[in-house]
Amino acid sequence: MAASRLALPLTVVSIMVATSIYGAATAHADEGPSVPPGTEASAPAPVKVDPNDPDLKLPEGATLASAKVLDIKQVVEDQSGDERREDTNADVKFALQAEVLFGKDSAKLGAEAKSRISAIAEEIKTQNATKIRVFGFTDNLGSSAHGDVLSRKRADAVQNVLDQELTDSNVTYEVRGYGEQYPIADNSSEPGRKKNRRVEVSFPRSES
Repeated sequence: MAASRLALPLTVVSIMVATSIYGAATAHADEGPSVPPGTEASAPAPVKVDPNDPDLKLPEGATLASAKVLDIKQVVEDQSGDERREDTNADVKFALQAEVLFGKDSAKLGAEAKSRISAIAEEIKTQNATKIRVFGFTDNLGSSAHGDVLSRKRADAVQNVLDQELTDSNVTYEVRGYGEQYPIADNSSEPGRKKNRRVEVSFPRSES
């Protein structure tokens, strides 16, 4: 696995997650939200097992439990919480807090934003990924309609920088603004709202 190029102290946590099967999102620029991000199955279906195979040596009367698809997720977050990376068997996802990229209530990228997005572009090149998802999110302050528009504009801004960095003509994007939907923290506190104001960039990991 390629190491994150975001040079900051890191805390690492590994999680085993049983995933449900959802339809995979198509890599194109959609105008609005449809399905929750990151809910697609990323692990292959389990190998079929014959419960009558004598080599299983099950006790008399015992049966096999229903098969489950397990996915290994590794989460790496810097100590400030400004940047977060999630790796699964099939995908890589970066989440950058909005304050790292933009001014308050703005979709204009700040001075340091391009270098952080460029680091993500380098990881995309390392993974040889061509289908990139860029999703924007806000907290629940203000109107839902305003959050939807702002989160989409912020996702568009990040996608524009990635497009400048990634010169492969095969690269396509799915860009969406989800507003206050799908929070990752509690919106009742400012630290939680800060985590929810974010832009996520995700892409398939290489099979090598």
